Amino acid sequence: MNLLPSLRYLVALQEHKHFGRAAQACHITQPALSNAIRALEREFNVVIVKRDRNFAGLTPQGERVLASAKLMLHEHANLQQELQSETLAPRGPIRIGAVPTAVPIAARFAAMLHARHGGVQPVVLSLSSSDLERGLEDLTLDLALGYSERMRVQERKLRVWPQYTEHYFLLRRAAKPHAKGLQLTASMSWKAAAQLPLCLLTPEMHNRTIVDAAFTTAGVRVTPAIETNSIMTMMLSVVDGDVCSVLPGALVDTLRGYGELEASPLTGPEIKTRIGFISHAQARPSRALEAGLALAQDGAWLRHAAAHSGLLAA
Repeated sequence: MNLLPSLRYLVALQEHKHFGRAAQACHITQPALSNAIRALEREFNVVIVKRDRNFAGLTPQGERVLASAKLMLHEHANLQQELQSETLAPRGPIRIGAVPTAVPIAARFAAMLHARHGGVQPVVLSLSSSDLERGLEDLTLDLALGYSERMRVQERKLRVWPQYTEHYFLLRRAAKPHAKGLQLTASMSWKAAAQLPLCLLTPEMHNRTIVDAAFTTAGVRVTPAIETNSIMTMMLSVVDGDVCSVLPGALVDTLRGYGELEASPLTGPEIKTRIGFISHAQARPSRALEAGLALAQDGAWLRHAAAHSGLLAA
């Protein structure tokens, strides 16, 4: 039995929860995948997969095998990176997940990381907070950029690398277009913003929880004119529609070239959200992740991130 491919097939089966789709993702036939899983069961003398007419989950012993499989595959990938990397030139992929509202900063980070280390191949994914947590736990993510205070760091054995503090703006169309692009105007209260037609993220998004809590603190409730789980939809509904929106500074910064828009910092209350990179505290980092963590603590990078988020020098 070839152990590492069989372990990959097990991880794929758990991810896709379907023998056919897992086999397709691994570029093998379904019988080949099934045979590899049975070979694992013979190797460890345990039943790994609950079998019905379809995949029915893993047994308790199977969950233990899966956890070890993820660690072994993680260490195998790290070893490959080390063997392929020169002493001062890290190489290989680094998977970076980010909550949707922090994706612009994650994109800047990935670009700067690749510029410094051409052999590092960043993969940037837009994921929910819960997906970030799962990705760190099962080692499918190397770094997560999100709401650091939301993560149960000690319980989940994670480490936080603070990046910036986010503030929130009311984005709306300007009465007259500005030749120099988007204008930052005087502050506005959350209570006043509540009187406007708003496009907000859907309730299951953590950013929406923050926004609703701010309106509640201001003593008002909001019924959005439009709801979406798409950042692009939220921004374009302001650009091409008659609604306003509440956006963090990192997203407002991406709209600097839109002279027909203006953004007002929201106060009363002033909401500040800490955003940080989170990594697994116990898994040994790859060479690419070591390079990423070094950049995450670099003063030049932190100043760059701060300049494109928060209050935007409003």
